[in-house]
Amino acid sequence: MATKLTTAGALTATIAMGAVIAGCAGAGGPQSDSGAITDDAIKLGVITDLSGVYSELAGPNAVEAVTMAVEDFKAEHGEDVVTQNIEVTDADHQNKPEIANTTAREMYDRDGVDAIFDVPTSSAALAVANVAKQNQKMYFNIGAATTELTGEQCNAYTYHYAYNTYMLAHGTGKTVTEQGAENWYIIYPDYAFGQDMNKSFTAAIKDAGGSVVKADPTPFPNDNFSTFMTKAPTLSPKPDVMGTMQAGGDLVNVVKQYNEFGLRDKGVELAVGLMFDTDIASIGVDKLEGTLYTTPWFWNLDDQSREWADRFKDRTGTRPTFDHAANYSAAMQYLQAIQRAGSDDADTVREELDGHTFDDFFARNAEFRAADHAVTHDAHLARVKEESDVEEDFDFTELVETIPADEAYMDAADSGCEMG
Repeated sequence: MATKLTTAGALTATIAMGAVIAGCAGAGGPQSDSGAITDDAIKLGVITDLSGVYSELAGPNAVEAVTMAVEDFKAEHGEDVVTQNIEVTDADHQNKPEIANTTAREMYDRDGVDAIFDVPTSSAALAVANVAKQNQKMYFNIGAATTELTGEQCNAYTYHYAYNTYMLAHGTGKTVTEQGAENWYIIYPDYAFGQDMNKSFTAAIKDAGGSVVKADPTPFPNDNFSTFMTKAPTLSPKPDVMGTMQAGGDLVNVVKQYNEFGLRDKGVELAVGLMFDTDIASIGVDKLEGTLYTTPWFWNLDDQSREWADRFKDRTGTRPTFDHAANYSAAMQYLQAIQRAGSDDADTVREELDGHTFDDFFARNAEFRAADHAVTHDAHLARVKEESDVEEDFDFTELVETIPADEAYMDAADSGCEMG
């Protein structure tokens, strides 16, 4: 039976308790009876942006996706489930690494959380990864893109699940450059995600024969990009394209101001490094028609994706972003690993996951890569539809091509990860 518990949290340390899925203690299968599941309960924590610029693309619906995975997992295994007691707790990190750090410590130490999910904002994601390493507890990052999670700051307890800056850059940056946009002006949010996006896009653009005329950091979060809009057409050589590396609410502001300043009429096209359906809905299809971008998933990719997205919409009233889908997928894969292992011990679960291959509605040709803990899978080069081709709400995207997993991800040998 699903039970909702809610408490008001203080600005930093107090955790807002979210959906709790609980059953009768001791009602699990033989593994549960053997005591292999600590306290006969599995506790999942979702640290996300519940109120800020990433709250629509992640936020409360990320918590809902994990809760949905718990319910589906229990329904799949019935009386044989490893334990009936599976709890989901959520907290708002406000996109601040210090709050993410404190919250992760409280979840692991005080609340007995076995695994943390989501954590958009790369600086916050890296903070949680360090806590996971110190506590030797599981962490599945979904919402952040920095390759540092599987690079120099990798660790044995952190898996990077959905996407990263290498995927985005070697899809969009490479393709747009090859299509003729040789000179780029890049603007990026001045924190770990943006810095990594700038680095990855610059490398991909140069590999494709282009050049970056100028790259400027911008405040995060930010609602005024006028300085950069004014600057773009004055650079020498004049850029063919402005590459915006912002996401969520910041991306919405960039695109609106790009149009207000008439940069397209001044010969500067727009390329988007990272985009979610919620961004397209906020900006408007008419303002993004034809825009190419790279994504790990979109809800109407195929029948399998649409089926899950329909269930999600019935539950939440809206279509899922790839963050929501990936949170569900990661939570399900974690729970299935516990079911196979008959234990929630972190090191036992790691052994079960490392090298594991799978396919689900979100991740195709997927592998938990043991060398650096990147969860590799196919990615997709997509295009925003013409407004006249949109047939229903959130029907924004059409597939251009699928990027195979071995091309979408950096080779593990090049990642800089020393797992130890």
